[in-house]
Formats: sequence, structure tokens, C-alpha cells
Amino acid sequence: MIPVLFGVLTVTFILSRSIPGDPVLALIQARGLRNFPIEVYNQTVSQLGLDDPIVVQYFRFLEELFTGNWGVSISIDRNEPVWDLIMQRLPRTIDLTLFSLFIGAYLGIKLGIKAATHRRETPDTIVRGLAILGVSIPIFFLGMTLQYLFGVLFPIFDPVGHSSAIYNDPPLVTGFYIIDALIAGEWYKIGDYIWHMVLPVFCLSFVMFSSISRHTRSSMLEELNRDYVRTARAKGCKEKDVIKGHALQNALIPTITIAGFNFASALAGSFFIEVTFGIVGIGQLFIDAIFLTDYWVLTALVFLITIIFILVNLITDIIYARIDPRIMYT
Repeated sequence: MIPVLFGVLTVTFILSRSIPGDPVLALIQARGLRNFPIEVYNQTVSQLGLDDPIVVQYFRFLEELFTGNWGVSISIDRNEPVWDLIMQRLPRTIDLTLFSLFIGAYLGIKLGIKAATHRRETPDTIVRGLAILGVSIPIFFLGMTLQYLFGVLFPIFDPVGHSSAIYNDPPLVTGFYIIDALIAGEWYKIGDYIWHMVLPVFCLSFVMFSSISRHTRSSMLEELNRDYVRTARAKGCKEKDVIKGHALQNALIPTITIAGFNFASALAGSFFIEVTFGIVGIGQLFIDAIFLTDYWVLTALVFLITIIFILVNLITDIIYARIDPRIMYT
């Protein structure tokens, strides 16, 4: 984990110094200065330490990231601390990702088992067809299709945003819309929020379901052909007990890997859904940081996404050992 983290941060440092543009000039302009003497520019360069040797800059870069000194936004929300800016957006992305993961993983595992136990029958054909459809259609195209069908042609859902225009966000406490609405006693906003999240959650969960169901099906088929399953059946065990008590536990190991990867990928790369549905999260923030060349925000987001991937991989490894006692880490 540690070499991966430092490898990503090293590449990020190199790329951040290679991106076209002048962060010093952008920072000065963010402070409201337009016509300024060259002394101001040189002083800002010295304050940022950009006149130090590149090795010194690199270790200062690492120190600032690990101590939470992520700087301020220079173009997205000028002079807003980067940490505060990310914490305002991150809960919305976590909501979207967790809802999608729970739905996608539940349906993917249930229907993957159904397909494996009814191989080459109608349930298997339907599940495999949906899985192929989910991995084939670009997620933004699926989102735009649903927006047109259920937002324009049949206006059931609001196709843009996370809440109705007549509602303001509840007072910021935790950043999570549902929790903040509960704290503020504004219960009516919770239903409105969930109603707006139906289409984006469906898109993201459908993609997760597609990969999870395919891997669950293949893992179950492999386990159902093993000797211990034949022995359990020969001893008279019920088919339900054979599947849930014996085969499923072993088949879940590769499925957990895919579910963990899907969670990390969705949390880090949800910008397709967020841009399509106008949801203000870290995906949208990432796009803004790239187009507006906000170096401090971009660097902090890369660092955060790397931490997310590493932690998810660690949690996945721990779950392995809990599910299968034969797996030990020494």
C-alpha cells in the first residue's frame, strides 16, 4: 500500500508541475489583484516555495498533503480552503455510491446465484443478457436515455439536480443530505431527495449489477462442480443448504473483489453520472478542477482518490479472511 501511495503522489507531483498554466498568477488573481508589480509575483513565488530546489518542493508537497494543508481554491471557489470544498461535495458522492453499491451488489449476487443454479435456462439467459447490456452501454448514454424517457417523454422524475428548485438544502451539519434533513426536522426533503436520486442510482447500480452478477455466476458454477458439493448432495443435503451453506461462501471471494473495486471506482469516477444529472459531487469537482486549472484542488482530489482505493483494497483483504478461514496473512 505504501509504495503505491507514494508512487501515485510522485507522478501527481510531476504532472502538476508540467500542466500548462501559471499557478502563481492564478493565485494572485484569486486574491483580487489584476495589475500588480513584478515584486508581488516574485514574493508569491517565494511564499509558495517554488524557487526552492525540486527535491525540497517534493518533500514539502508530501508534508502538506499528509498534514491536511491542502491550500485554497484559486478558480473554482476562490480563497475557499480545499479541504472544506471537498468535504462539501464528498457526502453527495458517497450517498450516490453507497445506494448504488447496496442495490447493485444485492441484485448481482441474488441473480448471479439464480443464473448459476438454472444454467442454460430462461433465468440464466435473462441475467446474462442484462449483464452484457450493462457492460456494453456507456453509463452517460444510459443516463441521457433515462433522462429523456422519464424526464421529458414521460415526466415522472426530475432529470437534473438532487432536489426540487423550491427546496433549499438543509443546514449543513454533516454534509449528508438525509442526516442533515433529519437533524433540521425537514422530513419532507428526504423523500424529494430520494426521488431525485432514483435515476442516477439506477444507472450506477445497473453497471455494478452487471459485473457482480457475471462474476457471481461464474464463481458459483465453478464451486457447484467441485467434489465437496457433490459429497454434500450425496449425503442428502437439501439443495438450498448446499448452495447457501457450502458453495456460496467460497464463491463470494471473487465477488467481493469486484464489489470493492466497483465501490472505489464509482466513488472516484462518478463524474459521468454527476455531470449527466447535474449532481454536485467530487466527480463534478474533478472536472471543474481540470478545466479551470485549479492545481491545489486537483492534487488533493488525486490524493483522496488514491487513499480511497488503497483503503478499499485493505478492507477487501480483511473480509477475505473473515469469509474463508483458510486465508491467513503473515
